[in-house]
Amino acid sequence: MTMLHLSDPEQLLATVIALTVAFVLGTLIGLERQYRQRTAGLRTNVLVAVGAAAFADIGLHLQGGEGAVRIVSYIVSGIGFLGAGAIMKEGAHVRGLNTAATLWCSAAVGACSGAGFPVEAVLLTVFVLAGNTLLRPLVNHINRKPMDERVTEASYRVHVVCDPSRVADVRELLFDELEAAHYPIREIEVLAEGEDEVELAAVLVPTTAEPGELDVVVAALEHRPEVINAAWTVSTTS
Repeated sequence: MTMLHLSDPEQLLATVIALTVAFVLGTLIGLERQYRQRTAGLRTNVLVAVGAAAFADIGLHLQGGEGAVRIVSYIVSGIGFLGAGAIMKEGAHVRGLNTAATLWCSAAVGACSGAGFPVEAVLLTVFVLAGNTLLRPLVNHINRKPMDERVTEASYRVHVVCDPSRVADVRELLFDELEAAHYPIREIEVLAEGEDEVELAAVLVPTTAEPGELDVVVAALEHRPEVINAAWTVSTTS
């Protein structure tokens, strides 16, 4: 019959300290996330930090430093599944990456606490909070600046509107014009299809491009009788 293992007072005190540190620091990270109404808020970050601390603490008590290292390695890979649940793809946009990264850091904070490194856990918390708060104005400033297509790696599309009976000809025309301009095509999408008009979009391989060159391509397309309208657009890559 297996006997219950009773921790000695020193071990129990170390566990209490580890879990308390993880709880407090997880609360600090979670408060910032909750304030910004993120998917993973206060309770999620606290539970991730405390859970990681508990696992690291168990490994430390059972097998010493080697056990803690083994448990921490499992935490690093395991938290990825939880973070993946916070990531959502909406069309060309991906949301939740920052939330997933914060959860990953909360687990690291808990692992540091459980492994007996409270000072390192505090330092990591400071850096996580700084990344989520102090860098926000810089990110907003960069996002408000107009995108320079000449230096930005982005996703480019050349749009063409044509008569439904000329779709095959326009597809071939798109290939010819873009190949002559040395812009490889990843695929050609049908964005809209009606009785009178069809809109095609040639998706270029993500790269930097010269707006003037794309303007020339669009101008050449617009002069073709089978093309009703032509334009090009750009968006940032994920």
